[in-house]
Amino acid sequence: MGIVLKQSLKNIFTTYLGFLFGAVNTIFLYTKILPDAYYGLVTFILASGAILMPLMAFGVHNTMVKFHTQYLGPERNGFLTLMLLTPLLGILVVGIVIFLFNDALGNLVSQVNPMVKDYLWYVFFIGLSMAYFEVFYAWCKVHLKSVFGNFMKEVFGRVGVTVLLLLLYFEVFSLEAFFKLLVGLYLLRTAILKVYAYRIHFPKLSFEFPKNTTEVLSYSFLIILGGSASLVLLEIDKVMINQFVEIENVAYYGVAVYIATVVIVPSRAMHQITYPLTAELLNKGDSFGLETLYKKTSLTLFIASGILFLLIVLNLEDLYLLLPENYRDGFYIVFLIGMAKVFDSLLGNNNSILYNSKYYKIILLFGVGLAVFTIVLNLVLIPIYGIDGAALASFISILLFNLTKLIFVKLKFGMLPLTKSTFKVFATLVLLGVLFSVFNFGFHPIVNILLKSAFVVIMYLGILYRFEISEDISGILSKWLRKRE
Repeated sequence: MGIVLKQSLKNIFTTYLGFLFGAVNTIFLYTKILPDAYYGLVTFILASGAILMPLMAFGVHNTMVKFHTQYLGPERNGFLTLMLLTPLLGILVVGIVIFLFNDALGNLVSQVNPMVKDYLWYVFFIGLSMAYFEVFYAWCKVHLKSVFGNFMKEVFGRVGVTVLLLLLYFEVFSLEAFFKLLVGLYLLRTAILKVYAYRIHFPKLSFEFPKNTTEVLSYSFLIILGGSASLVLLEIDKVMINQFVEIENVAYYGVAVYIATVVIVPSRAMHQITYPLTAELLNKGDSFGLETLYKKTSLTLFIASGILFLLIVLNLEDLYLLLPENYRDGFYIVFLIGMAKVFDSLLGNNNSILYNSKYYKIILLFGVGLAVFTIVLNLVLIPIYGIDGAALASFISILLFNLTKLIFVKLKFGMLPLTKSTFKVFATLVLLGVLFSVFNFGFHPIVNILLKSAFVVIMYLGILYRFEISEDISGILSKWLRKRE
């Protein structure tokens, strides 16, 4: 088994483990331990820090992966030194802006929720830690050592939050101390990964930068735009809700969004494998192999994300009974964000095709335009519909962005990911949704969720296997059934 596949499988496991801890934190511990307003504040701080991250990282985490193999010997040392120092430009700019305009920025973000004003520096340090974390994670990746970095990204921080919440529950420290320790946890995560990255390859500082430094920095700048646009599409709604309604609503919205985000877990896991495969096919000019991979990833991810979305929607009423009453009005949000994530999955390895091709600059510009559009939509819809308006804005933006990418790949590569099997899966999901929407068991919510989920999954897999809708899924099920005989 090759090193890439081995690490990909390990990364899949840690991704799922991380989401499990994240679900426990988001749905149960945060909602039961933190006051609603302070949970909203946590969500605001983390979302704001994530939006600042691409600027503070200065695109280095992507640039390092793209250019690292071009350099050998002393020139590589100069390149790595450049990669370590460049994020300081973004960090310095953001730090100076916050220092000089702290009061003005504080007043701007605290018009509805005054408590936010005192936490601007928390946002700065969260963004800083996220930025250099991605730099050191990229450092590990280029040396083919991604497993520990993925563990730190997906699991360590979430387990740390679990510990902090439990200690807060037992009154080991105060609520204010919790926020300081949360920032410290993110900084600690970055420091640990830095030590690990330096153990893999300790940097030899060299100020003899590569001859193509201008090209490297230009690419980094483009990646800042692309990364910022992507995170604006994902996170800006949580930040902008704070500007119009009480900050408790950020918490309610965040829980609903996290429930919907479970739909994308298979996609995040599979992309660990498909990204390098797509790059290899593009480099070889293997159009047939690329189209085959495009359609297979689309169908497989649609099968996985579709059933997850269906299970969430069918069980949402029971799931909400496990949460405090204030968090139970998010069906519309879960439905819209979940649908957007299913569409994401339906595109298969579309992003890998675009960002590994010569057309990446155009897609980055599309992303920037849609990020601006997203902000405008939020400005219009949140004052009218509240947090439901934020969900609608995100849904429309993601839908348009994905349609743009789908059409672009069709025009430039002559490929679509959809097949007859795609529509068969869609029909199966609709059938099961209609059938089980009328089934309501009278047991404890957890028992209801387990029973309904079991019935739905058994019928779903049975239909997929009986009608051989997916070769990959049918092959896996056939092997499993033969072992059982």
